[in-house]
Amino acid sequence: MRMPLIWFLLLLCTLSNPYPAFAETSSIRFATFNIAMGLETEGELLTRLKTGEDENLRKVAAVIQQVRPDVLLLNEFDYLPDSNAASMFLQNYLTKPQFGGKPISYAYSFDGAVNTGINSGLDLDKNGDTGDPADAWGFGHFPGQYGMQVFSRFPLDKKAVRSFRQFLWVDMPGALQPLNADGTSWYSAEVRQQLRLSSKNHWDIPVEVDGKVIHFLVSHPTPPVFDGPEDRNGTRNHDEIRLWADFIKTPDSGYLYDDNGTTGSLPEGALFVIAGDLNADPVDGDSTSNAIGQLLDHPLVDASCIPQSSGAVESSIAGAGKNLEHKGDPAADTGDFNDQWVGNMRIDYALPSATLHITGCGVYWPASTQPGHKLTNVSDHHLVWVDVHP
Repeated sequence: MRMPLIWFLLLLCTLSNPYPAFAETSSIRFATFNIAMGLETEGELLTRLKTGEDENLRKVAAVIQQVRPDVLLLNEFDYLPDSNAASMFLQNYLTKPQFGGKPISYAYSFDGAVNTGINSGLDLDKNGDTGDPADAWGFGHFPGQYGMQVFSRFPLDKKAVRSFRQFLWVDMPGALQPLNADGTSWYSAEVRQQLRLSSKNHWDIPVEVDGKVIHFLVSHPTPPVFDGPEDRNGTRNHDEIRLWADFIKTPDSGYLYDDNGTTGSLPEGALFVIAGDLNADPVDGDSTSNAIGQLLDHPLVDASCIPQSSGAVESSIAGAGKNLEHKGDPAADTGDFNDQWVGNMRIDYALPSATLHITGCGVYWPASTQPGHKLTNVSDHHLVWVDVHP
C-alpha cells in the first residue's frame, strides 16, 4: 500500500525536527531554562538587552521560539529593580525572528528580589572577611545576580504569589547542618540564627488556566559544590529542594512561612509544576542524601516522563572523561559541564503534580545532524519542558 502524501509529509517533518514547535492543543507547556549568561557586572544585562543584537540573547530567544513554552522560567536572568528588563527582552529579542525562528510573545511576566549578592554582614565562608560574594545570603557579586524571570501566556495572580526569600534555614525542622570533623556545627550559633535557606528565592506563582490554577513552583538551589568537607552547599542544596517537597505535602507541613508572614503549604489537591535548575542529579555528582529524590520519589509528583535528547547522548560520548564514570542514562542529561571534573548531568527539571495529565516532555538539545544544533552552545544548560493537561 502506498503512503498517502499527507502522511508522508507529516512523517518527514517529524523526522527532520524532533522538537515540536507547539504543545498539543489541549496541553500547556511549562519550561525551565538556565541561560547562564555569566554576567558579573551590575547593569550589563540591561546594556545587552537594549541593543537587540547580543548574540547570546538572540540564541536564547531562538531556543524559546523553537520550543514555544506557554509558561517559562529563566534562571540566571539578573534581577534589576525598577528596570524594564523583561519588556526589553520581549520587544528586542523574543518578538523578532531569531535564526529562522518564529516570533513569540508573552502577555504576562513576573520577577522579584533574590538573595544573591545581598551582603549578610557575616563571614559565611570563614575566610576572615565579611564582604565577599560568598558572604552574601546567596553567592553573588551584586544584588540580583543570577536572578529569576517568569514569562506566561496565561494570567499570573501576582497578588497571591508567595515568596520564601527570608525563610531561615534553622526554622526547617530536622534541617541538615554542615559539620566539622568532630561533629560540631560548622556555622556559629550567630550565623545559624540568621542564615536564609534560599540561595536565590522560592516562588509559588499561581497561573490561571481556563478557570483552574496551576502553581508554578520555581527556584534555583545552590550547587552542592564549591565548599569543603563540611558540605555547607550540599546540605543547603538538599534542604532548598526539601522546601518544595514539604510545601506540597499533604497534610500541611505547617512550619513554612513566606515573606509576608503567611504560614502553611499548598492546599490539598492543588495543581502544580515544580521547575528550575535544581543542581541535583538523581545518580551522579555531589548531591547530598539523594537530594532530588525528595521530589522524584514524592507521591504527589509525577516524574514518570523523563525528558531526553539525542544531543545529550552524542555530547556524552564525544566528551568522554568523567562521563565514562557516570551511571545515569546520558540521554536524560540537561547540562554539559567540564568533562574532566564534572561531566554531563540531569539537573534541570519541570515536574508536574500527579493530578496533572502529562502529554509529553523533552530537552532542547539537538544532535549535530539535527536542526537547531548551533543554538545549543548558548548555555551549559538546556531548556527542559513538560506538556500537561489539567
